[in-house]
Amino acid sequence: MWEYTDKVKEFFLNPKNAGEISDADAVGEVGSLACGDALKLFLKVDDSGVIQDASFQTFGCASAIASSSVLTELLKGKTVDEASRITNKDIARELGGLPKEKMHCSVMGQQALEAALKNLRGEEAATRDLEGEVVCECFGVTDEEIKRAIRDNNLTSVEDVTHYTKAGGGCEDCHAEIEKLLDQVRSQTLTPVEPVSEERPMTNIKRMQLVTRVVDEEIRPSLHKDGGDIELVDIEGPKVMVSFRGACAGCPSSHLTAKEVVEKKLKERVDSQIQVEEVRL
Repeated sequence: MWEYTDKVKEFFLNPKNAGEISDADAVGEVGSLACGDALKLFLKVDDSGVIQDASFQTFGCASAIASSSVLTELLKGKTVDEASRITNKDIARELGGLPKEKMHCSVMGQQALEAALKNLRGEEAATRDLEGEVVCECFGVTDEEIKRAIRDNNLTSVEDVTHYTKAGGGCEDCHAEIEKLLDQVRSQTLTPVEPVSEERPMTNIKRMQLVTRVVDEEIRPSLHKDGGDIELVDIEGPKVMVSFRGACAGCPSSHLTAKEVVEKKLKERVDSQIQVEEVRL
């Protein structure tokens, strides 16, 4: 059973702004009943570009109703420009957090808002055909939607993608394709690490910067795939002390991970003199 915050319960049991605005200036609609979630967002905007009213109609779970309801509260009184900067993270944060399995509900809110703002500007809402090719046939999720979710939310595993988009939550036939998209986005966003110059000794500050970057961009995402994590404890010259978290914490083979994964990668990418030591906190 998922743990819901008091705010999620409040906005689910007593939703605000539910219903239709008959003379709305903009309407945004996303999802489908076939996929289990659908949201229709209504906006009333005055001549100065301020959102005077917002309401919603939704079909979905408690998180979908709460996300839609709190979104309408966030929108009231904001300018259209301010509203355009609201993300799914803002929706989840306003609710005090959502179970990771329900983050797709906050994403649906952001998508409905984007569709409504396009409608307000007289633009045609993008169709699925224009957004890419369908990867998940069970829920009709496209590759472009998946890649955007990965980029915007720093997703690192198929499970993460399912939580944010529902893709892969059905027959699982698309898991291999989702893995490819994760690798593709990761390769596009990684910051290249400059080759280490052998002509002059590396300063401590430079070593610390490079170690931190490689851990954050290359080592940590690979551990996340298996439910683990890593924390940099300290760096003293070429000695790097780390502590494992999640599934890696207390693992009998964690010392091998420290040497064969972490140390090997840091020697390859940063400094051949690096020695990694595991610290149990």
